[in-house]
Amino acid sequence: MNDFTEDTLEQDSAPHDKIISRYICTANHGFAPYAQEELRRLFGAVKSTLLLPGEVFLATLEAEPEEVAQRLAGNLPIFLRHIQPVDFQDTGDRPALERLAVYLSRRTELVGRRVALHVRKGATSFWEESPGELREWLQDRLDSLGAEFTVQDPAWVISVYADGEALYAGVSRPEENLSGWNGGMIRFRKEDGQISRAKFKLMEAEKEFAIPFYSFKNAVDIGASPGGWTSFLLERGLKVTAVDPALMHESLRKHPGLKILRKNAGEVKFRDNEFDLLVCDMSWSPKLMAKLVTGLLHSLTPGGTAIVTVKLMHKKPLAMIKEIIAMFEGERMQVQRAKQLFHNRDEITLYMIKY
Repeated sequence: MNDFTEDTLEQDSAPHDKIISRYICTANHGFAPYAQEELRRLFGAVKSTLLLPGEVFLATLEAEPEEVAQRLAGNLPIFLRHIQPVDFQDTGDRPALERLAVYLSRRTELVGRRVALHVRKGATSFWEESPGELREWLQDRLDSLGAEFTVQDPAWVISVYADGEALYAGVSRPEENLSGWNGGMIRFRKEDGQISRAKFKLMEAEKEFAIPFYSFKNAVDIGASPGGWTSFLLERGLKVTAVDPALMHESLRKHPGLKILRKNAGEVKFRDNEFDLLVCDMSWSPKLMAKLVTGLLHSLTPGGTAIVTVKLMHKKPLAMIKEIIAMFEGERMQVQRAKQLFHNRDEITLYMIKY
């Protein structure tokens, strides 16, 4: 579905008299060109070098780090999942790690602070052991900082990317990375009896968008079968109306909080303001999905929330997403976030509130 070529990511470098910042940028596999396009629209000329085809690239931006953080915070990207600064670059070998340890030990802002150490490897890397072992190796050599290494609520993040050619590292505030997770990869453990991995998408949306699912009472799940999203909502204490002509998973069919309508969504009739949450995760044409869902928005109370996935079936997803958002905004929906979550595949997630 990629309408870019890899040459798109190999542009001329910025003039030397410009202030530049360098970053390791990450998107879902196959979507790096669209993340690069988002950066180009925000910052103009971008020099980019692929580190992991379709997923990770090194970008040089004509802006100071503070400006980069401000622009990204004010224009949250859809496809750029994670960004980390490159303050240190060296050869891809063991001696470079020793030099990195010395460099980090001199970063005074890390002294005595809560620090997360994020380590990733490229497809090939001079470090043959696991990223976790490299993290432990670095922590041992940073003992002089007196820092508290943690994964929860750090004040600073040290990000390290080791591939076969080079070693990259940077220090940043967690909010400057677009995601507090290493590479933006938020992972959940599959539960016994879990109906589908689709549930992970709502679990991630809950964290990424800070959605208070426990505060909702009545939800409608459009295209609900086999019930991954429905099961999540029931676990959060909601009453759920599941709409799908296909069967729901047998573990859900007798749940007291669930009403099942074995119909196509275009055939159902709901009262005005019947629900305070509408969700839809249908594998369907984006425009047909948007037309179907907007036709049911009368059942969503003002102030209610809608979460829908938009399947990216076209070669120009940025233009298509803009068109789908316009369809929802024309029906009194305010888009809070449009983002390709880590657990999205060829799709994005829209988080909207009705006004």
